[in-house]
Amino acid sequence: MKNILAGATAIALGASAAYAQDTKVIGVSIPAATHGWAGGMNYHAQETVERLEEVYPQLDFVLATASDAGKQVNDIEDMVATRNISALVVLPFESDPLTPPVQAVADSGAWVTVVDRGLSVEGIEDLYVAGDNEGFGRVSGEYMASKMPDGGKIVVLRGIPTTIDNMRVEGFEGAIEGSGIEIIGMEHGNWNRDDSFNVMQDFLSKYDQIDAVWASDDDMAVGVLAAIDAAGRDDVQFVLGGAGMKEMVKRVMDGDSMIPADVTYPPSMIATAIEMTAVGLTSNAPVAGTFTIGSVLITPENAEQFYYPDSPF
Repeated sequence: MKNILAGATAIALGASAAYAQDTKVIGVSIPAATHGWAGGMNYHAQETVERLEEVYPQLDFVLATASDAGKQVNDIEDMVATRNISALVVLPFESDPLTPPVQAVADSGAWVTVVDRGLSVEGIEDLYVAGDNEGFGRVSGEYMASKMPDGGKIVVLRGIPTTIDNMRVEGFEGAIEGSGIEIIGMEHGNWNRDDSFNVMQDFLSKYDQIDAVWASDDDMAVGVLAAIDAAGRDDVQFVLGGAGMKEMVKRVMDGDSMIPADVTYPPSMIATAIEMTAVGLTSNAPVAGTFTIGSVLITPENAEQFYYPDSPF
C-alpha cells in the first residue's frame, strides 16, 4: 500500500500548473471520538489533513466531526452550501440517514469517497476504503487455533449487530472449525467497554471454566479484562481483541501473557481514504473502485511497527 500511495503522490506532485491555478476543496466528515477506535481515526484524519495541505497547495480541506447522524448530515450540507466542495470523504455515523445527503453530493458532480461503513444504496461512491472484516475474523481464529493446539472452551464478544460483525464472526468460526475449540457463549458487547464488562461478568458467573476470550475489539477487551480481574479468575489464559489500540499494542510489545497478540483494523484507513481522494482530484491516476486494507496479526516480534505513542487510541 505504501508503494502505491507513494507513487500516486509523486504523480500528483507532477501534475500540470493548471491544477494549481484552481483551488479545490475536499470535505472530510467523520464521527467524533466517542470511543477508542474513533479517537484514533480523528487523530489520523487531522494529521493527514495538515500534512496534505503542505503537499497540495492547490487543495483546501475542511474537516468536521459529528457526535450523531443528524449533526453529520448538517455538516455535509454546510460543506456543500458554504465551501462548494469538489470532493467528500465520509465515514457515515449511520448508513441510512447519511445516504440521501451523500447521494446529493454525488449528484452535484463532486467526488465521493466512503470509508468503512457503507451507504444504504450501492454505487453512490467513486471510491470505497475499508478493512477486511472477513479477514479480521479469520486471522483472529487462526491465531486462536495456533495458541490452543489442544482445543478448549472460549467465549466470544460480538460488536454491534451489523453486517460487518456478521462477516467477522463468520470468518472466525470458519478458521477454528475442526480445531477442538468450543464456543460456549457468544453475546454482543457492542464495541463498548461497559457493555463488555457486563457481558463478561455474566459469562464468568455462568461458566466455571473459560480457557480464552475472543473479544474481537480492543475496547471490548478492556472491559473483559476488568471483569476477569474483578472476579479474581485465573482460568482464563488470554484475551484476543482487535483494531490495534495503543494500550493493547504496548501490552503485546511488553510480553503480557493476557494480551499475547492483537489483530489490526486500523483507524488510519481514514488517512488512506483522504490521500487517495487528493490523488484522484489532482492527477489522472486511477483511484476509483474499492480499496481493502488487510488485517495483520500483531505479535511481540512486529508490535513496534503498529505502536503510535502520540495517538489517543
